[in-house]
Amino acid sequence: MTDAEAPRTTAAQDLAVRREPFVFTGNAREYFGIWIVNVLLTIVTLGVYSAWAKVRRLRYFYGNTHLAGASFDYHARPMRILVGRIIVLVLLGLYNITLNVFAPAGVVLALILVFVIPYLIMRGLRFSARVTSYRNVRFDFTGGYWGAFLAYVVGAIVIYLSAGVLAPIASQWMWKYTLGNLRYGDRPISCDPRLEKLYGQWWLPAVVLVAGLVLLVGIAVAVALPVFWQFDGGAVGDEAASTVWIIALIYAALIPFLALYLVAGLLYRAGTRNVAFNETVIDGRHVLSSSIGRWRYVWISVSNLAATICTLGLARPWAAIRMASYMATVTALDTTGSLEDYFSSIKTEGAAVGSEFMDVEGFDVGF
Repeated sequence: MTDAEAPRTTAAQDLAVRREPFVFTGNAREYFGIWIVNVLLTIVTLGVYSAWAKVRRLRYFYGNTHLAGASFDYHARPMRILVGRIIVLVLLGLYNITLNVFAPAGVVLALILVFVIPYLIMRGLRFSARVTSYRNVRFDFTGGYWGAFLAYVVGAIVIYLSAGVLAPIASQWMWKYTLGNLRYGDRPISCDPRLEKLYGQWWLPAVVLVAGLVLLVGIAVAVALPVFWQFDGGAVGDEAASTVWIIALIYAALIPFLALYLVAGLLYRAGTRNVAFNETVIDGRHVLSSSIGRWRYVWISVSNLAATICTLGLARPWAAIRMASYMATVTALDTTGSLEDYFSSIKTEGAAVGSEFMDVEGFDVGF
């Protein structure tokens, strides 16, 4: 090898893309001990301990999530979370008192709440980012108020007014806001999911939802018609029985409808997460990767829910570990160059940025 060839080889190695998978090492038995203590102490303290429970839970999940040989850390102070929750409870209490004393004020308060929620979301995202670290370097969130208003208020209005047809546009706003405003130390993170790819993930849940609704309506008509024929022209007692049947059928139809809506929503969530993560770039050189199997994600979510309900909540730790393990398995970071050198440079240049976050992290209001 000549001296001229050596630099080329080194440069090629530096530019080579290497996939670093996320790994989750938690287990259900270990987490069950944490979870049951959290539940019991939260009940005994009438909910006060819930802030400490959240910190214990997230420290466990973050600490067991590994990337390139290192784990994440969660640094939130429980008292900050408790204060944030007290603020929210006080605001909700004042809202309900005002409604009971002067009901028309509810309209004005609802409008005010529409403009307050984006601020709370923005502060919540900033808090969550600033209390999270990887390799002793803190994350940050720099999103502003109007970005949150567009992503969460205007986006919700667009979804409902379009009956879900424009949901990918709202998803694009949301992912650009939540991921595109993140920082790792002093390094930027960009996220710009393409609209055509988001719509590519929209078709399947849309077809499932529409086809399911048609099927449910057909079944409802097939069941309801004999009831109408049976009581058609009957006595008053028969009419009362018919009314009871109709009400029962309506409520019975809600369960499969909610299940259908849940499945469609899970399919869409998994698909948009894949698109957004695959177009998220850290510092212009490292790319996130997500490869969720959409039907697999639905199965895990639905079976977790069923197991939790059937065991009166006792299967919740198992369900949480199962989902965390799967989400780690389908997530990776495609890196270029030496990852160790990259992290070392961030530690050197960005340590001061992360060290002061605890003084300005604010309060967690649960949004």
